[in-house]
Amino acid sequence: MTSIDTPPTATDDMNSPVVLYPDSESLPGAPTRRNPLNATKITLVIADLLMVSIGLVAGTWINDWVNPGDPTGLADYMGLVLASLPVWPIVFTQQLLYRARYLSRRIDEISRVIRGVAIGVLITGGFSILLKVAVGRRWLLITSALVLTLMVIERLVARGLFDRARRNGHLLRPVVIAGRNAEGQFVREMLETDAALGYVFHGFIEDLVEREPGESPLALLGNPGKVVRKVNEMGVTSVIVAATAIDVGSSNRLIRSLTEHGIHVELSSTLCDIAAHRLTVRPVGRVPMMYVEPVQRTGWRPRAKRVFDVATSSVLLICAAPLLLFACLAVKLTSPGKAIFSQARVGRDGELFAMHKLRTMVIDAEAQLASLEHLSTTTGPLFKIEDDPRITPIGRWLRKLSIDELPQLFNVIKGEMSLVGPRPALAREVEAWDKETPQPSAGAARHHGHVASQGSQRWRP
Repeated sequence: MTSIDTPPTATDDMNSPVVLYPDSESLPGAPTRRNPLNATKITLVIADLLMVSIGLVAGTWINDWVNPGDPTGLADYMGLVLASLPVWPIVFTQQLLYRARYLSRRIDEISRVIRGVAIGVLITGGFSILLKVAVGRRWLLITSALVLTLMVIERLVARGLFDRARRNGHLLRPVVIAGRNAEGQFVREMLETDAALGYVFHGFIEDLVEREPGESPLALLGNPGKVVRKVNEMGVTSVIVAATAIDVGSSNRLIRSLTEHGIHVELSSTLCDIAAHRLTVRPVGRVPMMYVEPVQRTGWRPRAKRVFDVATSSVLLICAAPLLLFACLAVKLTSPGKAIFSQARVGRDGELFAMHKLRTMVIDAEAQLASLEHLSTTTGPLFKIEDDPRITPIGRWLRKLSIDELPQLFNVIKGEMSLVGPRPALAREVEAWDKETPQPSAGAARHHGHVASQGSQRWRP
């Protein structure tokens, strides 16, 4: 039985019980945290509902045009559309499409959109039975395809706009880090390097909270009352705890205290560059354990993944063909050079392949690289600068909306890349990797790349 009477200590002695629960008397009263209506989420709900409405109405008109023999009239279909509209935001909410923490990866968001549309269509079919409207299969196929296409395009556009707003200092969650050790410093550097992650760093707990004479940073983290009071004073809504910087008892007391006061808590781990789909958190007794799935390159799973990649990429290419053609024309007409840019990247087993993208830079961008390397905002072999002067005006928009990466679907179909995986590395990046440079655990040089990657900080093997 865990002791809750022993006063909190900075360290957990081997011969003393671990104190997991905070002393309620030492904590400030829980403040009333208001939950104001989030204008961004409301806008997103309205945009989603608009896309669904356009897809259903346009699909109904198209069905009436291509299928004049449908026994169900236009008015009946429109009545069914109106009756089902209020259900769609509920379905999307149930699919967590308005919770940013579940949508950090583009593939996760698209997967939730696909499930949401499928459930919405099924519910619409249920409404047709209640309203005694005979729904044709052609109508279902046309409206489903239109709604899904519009929803995916809208979400990709919204994602690009959110990234742009964050890079400009908007829509950022204020955060402090508990733990100033190497792991905490690494997290800080990651957040400060990539504003698109959605955080603005306000400091380390150890630096922000005033300590008593002789009080160590570890002892401070073991005193949740002080930490909670400071976080409330600052108005910070999120705390990241560096797991390796604090003992089990102190971390439990701190996290329980913060969450009881309505503060969001995220716990970093010692893992780096591991794909989220390989991680599973499950309870083992009283301790949540993180299971890391072994890498499997043979068996039915890789084959199933390959079938999924080819099928999904083919459908996406067909749906995005008009957009891709328009983008190619825009690139060709606004700057000299080819519309499609191919670059040698390191793929599976270290073999080079030509990765295709829409050209978003001037034609001599590679020649200008050497003169710009001193402006890189990242450490290590990865080159990245803000407001890269080599990017063309149309290229800036293509990047923000991730349209420039659509040609990579051809790489996926050819088996050179996968829809889920790390960013394929350049040969010079692979050569520069060393023991002190964090790199993809499965190796971007040995594994597939992510067709929609934006940078090595956000997409993992």
